[in-house]
Amino acid sequence: MTRIWKPQILIGTRERDRSALSKLSEAPIVLGGAGYSIFPESALSFLGADMGIQGEGEVIFPALIDRIEQGVSLLGLPGLYLPGLGLSCERVFSKIWTDCLFPMPTFGPLLSKEELWIPVQTRRGCSLNCSYCSTGSIEGRRLRRHSPEVIIQWITQCQEAGIHQFYFVDNTFNLPPSYAKEICRQLTEQDLNIKWWSILYPKHVDKELVASMARAGCEQVSIGFESGSERILKKMKKRFTLKKVRQISEMLFEEGIRRMGFLLLGSPGETKESIEESLDFADSLHWKP
Repeated sequence: MTRIWKPQILIGTRERDRSALSKLSEAPIVLGGAGYSIFPESALSFLGADMGIQGEGEVIFPALIDRIEQGVSLLGLPGLYLPGLGLSCERVFSKIWTDCLFPMPTFGPLLSKEELWIPVQTRRGCSLNCSYCSTGSIEGRRLRRHSPEVIIQWITQCQEAGIHQFYFVDNTFNLPPSYAKEICRQLTEQDLNIKWWSILYPKHVDKELVASMARAGCEQVSIGFESGSERILKKMKKRFTLKKVRQISEMLFEEGIRRMGFLLLGSPGETKESIEESLDFADSLHWKP
């Protein structure tokens, strides 16, 4: 009789947990996800798993299952790491997100609760190359997007199921600005009566974008300005100035959108003085709507 292996994703386990799982199932243990993608070889060695997939798994994982079931070699699968062999084949990212065959999630009526905030990811990848950021390692440098129509259709379906609060988890909702404006335009046209949060990179934000966000139901924005020291911003390879952060904060204030700021303290070159600069700058912004 042919044995059918059933791979499973295992996250955050130690060797003793792996031993316990092995007693319950003969299925190989496959690692994946954001954390694994940053340190693939170290994580695979430390956790003692059978293999791991770095980067996007929507295409590679089904291909891996097929090869295991057919009993053929696993070598040559992009992004696949094997113990003692390392990377089987250089990983690749899909050129457009729809190549991943990744369906938008569905929600039944039991999840239709007012306190729920549902995450929305409209794009993957980032080419900004900030010194501390792992997004490029996880999602790649190429920006891939769902079409605005797909996003609006999905949000509409959620709204019809009783969900009215959404959180755009894209690291840079406003990049590119034309795409963000189109998302907002279509949300406004649909008149869905929803509210949402997003994350802004403090550059390429104008009054038109902020006004369109407010009309579309945006209630709160997280601004990733990271530091209140121009010197530290340059070390982080940021492409904006503190003056621009202040201008964007004021534009959001004028539209009644609440703001939350991100600060990263302790980066290379950080001093007590630069930390005080950051705290003073954060305190100086007009936070209350």
